[in-house]
Amino acid sequence: MRAAVAAGHPATVEAGVETLAGGGTAADAAVAAALASCVAETVMTGLLGGGHAIYWDAAQRRARNLDCFVAVPGLGAERREPELVMLDLAFGAELVHYAVGPASCAVPGVPAGLDALWRAHGRLPWAQLVEPALRLAQAGVELTPAHARCLEMLETVMTMDEGGRIYSPHGRLLRAGDRLEQPGLVHALEALATEGAMSVYRGSIGQGLLELSDERGGLVTRDDLESYTVLWREPVSCEYLAWHVETRAGLSGVPGAFVRLPSFRTCSAAERVVALVDTLRQYGIEDERHTTNLVTVDAEGNACVLTTSLGLGSGDWLPGLDLHLNSMLGEAELVGGPLVAGERMESMMAPTLAFEGHDELALAIGAAGGSRLRTALVTSASGILDEELSPVEAVARPRIHPTATVVHAEPDSDEDGLAALETRGWVVRRWPEKHHYFGGVSAVTRTGAAGDPRRSGAARVLG
Repeated sequence: MRAAVAAGHPATVEAGVETLAGGGTAADAAVAAALASCVAETVMTGLLGGGHAIYWDAAQRRARNLDCFVAVPGLGAERREPELVMLDLAFGAELVHYAVGPASCAVPGVPAGLDALWRAHGRLPWAQLVEPALRLAQAGVELTPAHARCLEMLETVMTMDEGGRIYSPHGRLLRAGDRLEQPGLVHALEALATEGAMSVYRGSIGQGLLELSDERGGLVTRDDLESYTVLWREPVSCEYLAWHVETRAGLSGVPGAFVRLPSFRTCSAAERVVALVDTLRQYGIEDERHTTNLVTVDAEGNACVLTTSLGLGSGDWLPGLDLHLNSMLGEAELVGGPLVAGERMESMMAPTLAFEGHDELALAIGAAGGSRLRTALVTSASGILDEELSPVEAVARPRIHPTATVVHAEPDSDEDGLAALETRGWVVRRWPEKHHYFGGVSAVTRTGAAGDPRRSGAARVLG
């Protein structure tokens, strides 16, 4: 594979490319790009969220998963139920119920995850990796069309507290092409550059989080921050046709979907639609959460896929730092049982690698999109590996996402296939345009790279 970066925003991609061009590894580039996404993609993600990564070490011929997802707070404190703020937001044609507020914030994992990637696989100085994000924060960043549409949908929560100053300056919600200015992020990134990632756990950023939690009824404690640690895990392996896949399971259902997915090379377009629905139908709650994904590959063949999220976001920002708190404790899909302080929360994230044989990397891919993540990832991967589409073609192709009784279909989906589903009792909801509802994929292959146009994604191949 040639060196490449694919991500959810052009500025995120440029941060990764700059780092690779400066001699950085795939891990260095992933750290720099992720920090840039915490400036350019704050409608989708943020530093105080959680994530999952997979890293391919080309020299050792080994893949490892990195769990830097959020942990349940409350260590060292008397147990109490979170007092959540309930909101109803229009999500497409549906009214969806959300729970936000300071008490929805779980222990963040992204900073510790970036630190772990850098220490295990990086070679550039930490402060150098912070520089692209810091420059973005100083200059401001243009709001892309997809992020502007998402902001409009989530206006209620995104303009709470300090969010009004950031996303609705002068009383008008930002639109595509407007400059998103977050001056507090300059101070946050300066602290991150000088104190390291531990600023969030034992330094000035962490102190700000504890003070807000104490003042406004949050659950995060000093013990939570000081005890947080990332977890390196072995990937979940499965076979997809002729390819060996390394991914993670969790709530995503991705390994099982790959195993069940048939080959589409000889299928008609209508047969493909029906087979996809049969494979990918799901029964969970349909929601929306801030999530983004990036992929980096360096000249030595190392690869990193990293997915991060704030949940919806709590609607609270750290004073003076413009850092949005996550809302993972209010995410119904992630709370499957009693919450135990210190334990990891569940996640649908599934950063994925596919190999020809067991050690010839053919695809590095990840997806954002909550409950649509599996559909977006598996259908794009299938298009690349099985149908031999270019990554740009596979990622841009119309998506079909089945829920319990409804199939959501983007424009230009095969109408014969949709009609066949309707005769089988499905309700087909035809969307008027491609939409971020259908997830956001980033992919790098041996022939190219792609970011998802549904989320104003971008990609660049070096050399």
